[in-house]
Amino acid sequence: MSTTGEKIVLGSGKLYVAEFVGETIPTNELLEVTENLLGLISGGAEVTYKPKFYTAKDDLGLKSKTILTEEEALLKSGIMTWCGKTLKKICNTARVTEAAGKRTVLIGGLANQDGLMYVIRFVHEDKLDGNIRMTIIGNNQAGFGFKFAKDKETVVDAEFIAAPMDGAGTLIMYEEDIPTV
Repeated sequence: MSTTGEKIVLGSGKLYVAEFVGETIPTNELLEVTENLLGLISGGAEVTYKPKFYTAKDDLGLKSKTILTEEEALLKSGIMTWCGKTLKKICNTARVTEAAGKRTVLIGGLANQDGLMYVIRFVHEDKLDGNIRMTIIGNNQAGFGFKFAKDKETVVDAEFIAAPMDGAGTLIMYEEDIPTV
């Protein structure tokens, strides 16, 4: 790691998802556990932030003022290891039951919306340069699909849209390990 903390980031990571209850993001020790691992990732993860601006200009182009009017943050990832329980965390109308050695997932029906929000944490582990964590609060709003092919794994794509996580309107929390020497 450089003395300024700059680093080259290589590789993917793990995706943890847990129901968001209360107003506090769980500690790393509580969130980053096997039970909250959404699944192993295929194709990496992508976090994007998109601001929208409005600019007012006079007709002669002599004066202008620009303000930020909207923000959008997303976390996208392909989930390679999954099961019916995974679908519950990426579909707000999914209902999961288990009985007699069978898991059934029913998907759809507007009246079945659960309204749940999730804390979604991507963790990029790097023993040499330090870990990176990207956290949002939100839910999957992009739907999903299943493609079963004879020569490729079935990856379920999720696109979590961020909601404000605090009174300041924060959409993304980025944390990185930095040198302490």
